[in-house]
Amino acid sequence: MLKLMFITLALVTTAIPAGRAQEVAAGQDTFNRICTICHAVGEGAQNKLGPILNGLEGRRAGTVEGFNYSDPLKNAGIVWSEPAFKEFMPNPAGKVPGTRMIVSVRDEKDIANLWAYLKQFGPDGKIK
Repeated sequence: MLKLMFITLALVTTAIPAGRAQEVAAGQDTFNRICTICHAVGEGAQNKLGPILNGLEGRRAGTVEGFNYSDPLKNAGIVWSEPAFKEFMPNPAGKVPGTRMIVSVRDEKDIANLWAYLKQFGPDGKIK
């Protein structure tokens, strides 16, 4: 049994590349510093000043139930993907004039790490 546990642990730790784990950890740090005032993510997350960010990858912008989005964001036609996220985050108001999101993240590494962190959460807030 102990041997099986070690084999399982070895498989799990090699399944997530170290670089990706570092990106996720850095993304969590960036999220905690910049995003948590307005957004929540994870199990039990609730809408705040901004919508929850669970299940962001592949979700159409402006569609979280119970959140009052601006009409420009609801009608922007954005489907969240890594390229869409990278284009939006440096200047949300420039990408979608009239959006209520005023905070931007300009550092490309921070944006990439944020995406790595956020995309791991499914719609239910559990890590995929």
